[in-house]
Parts: sequence; structure tokens; C-alpha cells
Amino acid sequence: MSRKSPSARRSNRQPHAALFAALGDQTRLALVARLVSGQPASIAELTAGSRITRQAVTKHLHVLQSAGIVRSVRSGRENRFALNPRSLHAMQNYLDRVSQQWDHALTRLKSFVER
Repeated sequence: MSRKSPSARRSNRQPHAALFAALGDQTRLALVARLVSGQPASIAELTAGSRITRQAVTKHLHVLQSAGIVRSVRSGRENRFALNPRSLHAMQNYLDRVSQQWDHALTRLKSFVER
């Protein structure tokens, strides 16, 4: 296992931190859930049946777009938003690595305690 400097470890986490921060909001998480179908949706479609204004949804979508979770696709006169699955796959890979690290740490702790 290679040892990285604290600044290298921090820079590796920053993209993931932006993803987690963007998904840390209930409204943004709900927007992602609506886009999971894979079909791009307009702001009007994403606000349908919701109490949230189009302006608020637009702001949330821009946060998600800045984090790389969604992308905007121009369709005629409107922007349609689609989920970027690569960012979610990258986050899943990160969580898998963290899970493995915890598994190894707990195995070492168990071994130590049982001695």
C-alpha cells in the first residue's frame, strides 16, 4: 500500500467532497431521483407536482451541474437536464474503497483483540 502525502490525499477527496456536498441537500437528492430514469427533463417537468419554484429548482440544478452530477442539454428553446452516471459511478467506487479500508481496519482490530 503506497503512502500519500496529506495534500495528495486531500486533492483526491475534493471531487468526491463536491459530489457528497451537492447530494447532501434533500431537494437536490430528489431531483437526482427524478432523473434516474435516464430521460432528460426540463425545469418545468422537474417542478411539476412540487411546491418548489422553478427558480429554486434552477439553482439546485446548477449546483448539481457544477458537481458534475447532471448535465444540461439544449433542446430547442429549453434546457433539459440529464443525469451524468459517470459521476455516480466514481462516487460508488470511492465508497467501495472506503468500505474496504474499514473492513481491513476492523479485521486488524479483531485480530489484535483476540490475541
